[in-house]
Amino acid sequence: MGVMARIMGYLGLSSDEVYEEEYEDQRQQRNEMDEEQNVHQKKHKNNVVSLQHAKEQVKMVLVEPKAYEEVQDIADHLRSRRPVIINLQRVSSEQAKRIIDFLSGTIYAINGDIQKVGSNIFMCAPDNVSVQGEITDWLADEDTYMR
Repeated sequence: MGVMARIMGYLGLSSDEVYEEEYEDQRQQRNEMDEEQNVHQKKHKNNVVSLQHAKEQVKMVLVEPKAYEEVQDIADHLRSRRPVIINLQRVSSEQAKRIIDFLSGTIYAINGDIQKVGSNIFMCAPDNVSVQGEITDWLADEDTYMR
C-alpha cells in the first residue's frame, strides 16, 4: 500500500492520510532497526570482560637446576609468562654459562628481561612482568662487605 500511496500522492490524488501513513511506515522501520541494534548490543555485551577480573595472579617460580637438561623446563615457565628466579650455585660454571646463554635466547624471543640478582642468581621475567630498578654487584669487593 505504501507504493500506491506514493503514486497517488505524486499525482495529487491523495489526501494527508497518505503522508501520515508514510510517516508511520518510516517510524516503524526506525523502531525495528533500533530493536535489532539493541538485540545485537545485548548479545555482544556478554563478551565484555571487566579489567579488574581479567587480572590473573602472576606466580614467581624458583628454580635450582642441577644440570643443563633442566633449562627447557625453565624456558617453558617463561613461555607460559611466569617470571623465574634461577639459582645456579649447584651447577658448574661451564653449565651455568650454557644455561644463561639458552635463557638469554628465550628471553630475547619473548621480549622479556634477565637480570643478575646475586652471586650466581638470576631473574628472568617475560614481557607481562615489569622489572624496575637494579641490584648492583657491590658484593664483589669483599672488604666493603666485611666492614
